[in-house]
This record gives sequence, C-alpha cells and structure tokens, in this order.
Amino acid sequence: MKRLRSTQCWQPADRVAPNPGGAPPRLCHNHSDGAPCAEKRGERMAEVLLFHHAHGLTSGVLDFAEELRRAGHVIHVPDLYEGQVFDDLDEGVAYAQGVGFGSIMERGRAASDGMPRELVYAGFSIGVLSAQMLAQTRPGARGALLFHSCIPTAEFGGAWPQGVPVQIHGMDADEYFVDEGDIDAALALVQATPDAELFLYPGDQHLFADRSLPSYDEPAATLLTERVLGFLRNAG
Repeated sequence: MKRLRSTQCWQPADRVAPNPGGAPPRLCHNHSDGAPCAEKRGERMAEVLLFHHAHGLTSGVLDFAEELRRAGHVIHVPDLYEGQVFDDLDEGVAYAQGVGFGSIMERGRAASDGMPRELVYAGFSIGVLSAQMLAQTRPGARGALLFHSCIPTAEFGGAWPQGVPVQIHGMDADEYFVDEGDIDAALALVQATPDAELFLYPGDQHLFADRSLPSYDEPAATLLTERVLGFLRNAG
C-alpha cells in the first residue's frame, strides 16, 4: 500500500491523494509525527549533491547543507547561478529563464562530473530539475530528495529507476507546488514506485526550509530535516 505522509502518517484505502471536503483519511497512530520508525542500524554516511533554488546559493541553503554535514554526511553544493543571488524570487526565476532551464540543468550535470556514481541527488524547487534529471539518468544513484517541486518522470526518459528511494516534500497549500502540477507528478511517482514517499506540511509557503528567507517555517523545516537525516542514514 502506498503512503502519503503528512504531519501524521496517512494511509488512504485506495489512492494516496488527499480528499478535501470528503471523508477524512484513515490515520496510522504508530507515529505521532508521521516519521518512519527509528531503528538502531549503526551510522552510515551518504554523499549528497545538493542544488539550490531560484534565489541562488543563499546562506539558508548553505546552512541546510552544513546541518547535514554536522550529521557526518558529505555535501556538495554547486552554484548554478555563477555567483548571482536574488532577494526577489521572480527575479531569480527570470534569470534562469534568461539563461535557459536547459543550460541550468547542464550546469547541474557538469557539477556531477568526476564525482562518485553512488550519490544522493537533492534539490530545492528549480534545483529539482538537476537533481531529478541526474537521479533518473546517471547510473548508481543512492536516492533523491525533491524539495518543493516534482517533475513528471517522462520528462527525463521514462519510469523512475528501480530501487532508488525518493522523498518529495512540499506544503499542502503552496501555489507553486499544488497549482502548477508538481503535486500531481509527486502523487503519480508515489503510485508508480514503492520507493517513493510524499510528505505534505500544512501551510502555503514555497521555500519553507531556507532560514534566510521570509518564507521560512521553523516547525516544518525542522521536521523536514529530521526526515532527510533519516533518509540519508538509510541511503549511506
């Protein structure tokens, strides 16, 4: 049975889509926060290639990377904007459009050159383009972490690669995630592979895990980080 995880662990009877206005989903009360059971497996470290969002390589993205490093993981954070950082999200998106989304992804691909095959690929929003492309097309991926965005797998050649775990994280009222098709792509991915999990958080902020931005939501970001650390322990 596929599971859509929220602040509680949802287990709908037939499909994972939330059902606003209908009967509430059945709740699994094994965990109060919806996180997987913590098992003592010994520490295993992962190597992660993390791509920033449309604001550029902000201090908040670097802080997030540093938090993962403190847990012992190896984190690479390339600058796909070549030093450009934008206070305004629309300006950052306009920069990416001007360069070309294909060129941004090619910069992401180039960042992986010379790195081990056994990477976890992670991306925030626009960074999901590079992270998901590499997870689907570069052999050896150990996992993928898709924050605030998800692309239909057909955009990168077909089905999600077998045995590659993936988490998707987003807010349930984020207009970019919900209204632009990302949540539909995420739900389709969860339906299609047993290695996919979708975590929804209450709220309408897009980049809620970047503490340098006004959209930062500390409770949601803390829970996201806990789930990511659990994922990386298993992927290491």
